Amino acid sequence: MAFDRYRRVLALPGVRALLLVGMIARIPLTGTGMTLTLHVVNHQKLGFLQAGLIGAASMAGAAIGSPLVGRFVDRRGLRPVMAVTTVVQLCLWCAAPAMPYAVLLPGALVGGLFSQPVFGAVRQCIAAMVPKENHQTGFALDSMGVELSYMVGPALAVTCVTAFGSTATMYGVAAGLVGAGVAFYLLDPPTRSAEEAAGHEEAVPRRQWLRPALFALFGMVTGLTFVLTTTELAVVAMLKAGDATAWTGLVVALWCAYSLVGGFVYGGLPRGLSPVLLAGGLCALTVPVGLVGGGWWWLCLALLPSGLLCAPALSSTVDAVNRRVPAAARGEAMGLHGTSLTIGGALAGPIAGGILDAYGPAWAFAASGVAGLVPAVIAVLVWRRAPVSVPGATAPGAMFPGAALPEAAVPEAGAALEVPGAGGAVAGAEAATSLRASDGE
Repeated sequence: MAFDRYRRVLALPGVRALLLVGMIARIPLTGTGMTLTLHVVNHQKLGFLQAGLIGAASMAGAAIGSPLVGRFVDRRGLRPVMAVTTVVQLCLWCAAPAMPYAVLLPGALVGGLFSQPVFGAVRQCIAAMVPKENHQTGFALDSMGVELSYMVGPALAVTCVTAFGSTATMYGVAAGLVGAGVAFYLLDPPTRSAEEAAGHEEAVPRRQWLRPALFALFGMVTGLTFVLTTTELAVVAMLKAGDATAWTGLVVALWCAYSLVGGFVYGGLPRGLSPVLLAGGLCALTVPVGLVGGGWWWLCLALLPSGLLCAPALSSTVDAVNRRVPAAARGEAMGLHGTSLTIGGALAGPIAGGILDAYGPAWAFAASGVAGLVPAVIAVLVWRRAPVSVPGATAPGAMFPGAALPEAAVPEAGAALEVPGAGGAVAGAEAATSLRASDGE
């Protein structure tokens, strides 16, 4: 049954090409943070503090620019936005090897502001190209592609810097980003379905869709990526404390593999699960991970339950935002979802570092899991108190699959919706991976 769902999605015109191009295009994007870090440390002979500031500037730019770029996609389409951001990235990465640190720092901020909207665009296009009943499977496929990109990108960046130097690697990143931009420009996937395009939907005021329930969801996304990033840092610290640093790569790779398995199973389910259930379960299962002892293999087993929920939790938040946002606002909402991912990863670095230095990895696992549960609980309270339908979007009862829809959420018979043809996708697991900590995406 699961394979049938995947077959139906992959048989749709253009979906295979979109997923393949999206996965490959993300590889240079996921390697940018590691390339900048190694360039500052190895080539410019500066410290990790300066490298960290470069990463922070890039992440700050991405957090600010992501919803702005998404709004331009909503208004102008994907092609012109991809063309402009690709030219900016080409200029910056070709000039970056010659930039002194004082220029590279604001350059990283500009690069983040004009980051190519690959992560969000793929999800936006999936929402347009895949029927609503198969969105869960489509988003799960994309989430697995993101995981694979993050498994390749940073490792490839380290390998290239070690073998060829950071200057050559930066030119390689420039070539990869240009290739990604050209591929999306030529592919030109639709950002709205045929029905939505035929409806000539106009721009939707933010007040109609950017409501407390959506803010609560974005907060939960921030908490989720905070937990995932802290988990990665705590794994490194725990293995280092146990003189098992050599096994770090294997443990992290297995953790990613758990996420892939979980994403595959979730995408094949007949119906989705609440993002609160998945994200809250992941956070709760992270709390006791630090209690394990006896070797790196026990840590691998302890990470299994939460790892299986990683891709499902992230893809479910994408679907949840998709159900609450009209088609004309998908790009901007997608960008806000990406901003939430970025904020969670950015907060985890200093907070987790302080906990690790002061109390050790066991407390980092526990504290991050508890912290991630807080926005999940807040989301439940907000959604239960304000289950009001968003014009042009799928009924919010989808936040809690299987739950009865309150009367207040059901429009009266014959009532006209303010915004026709909603549905669409937003954001996401872009990232799952901001959570691959050093990448600064």
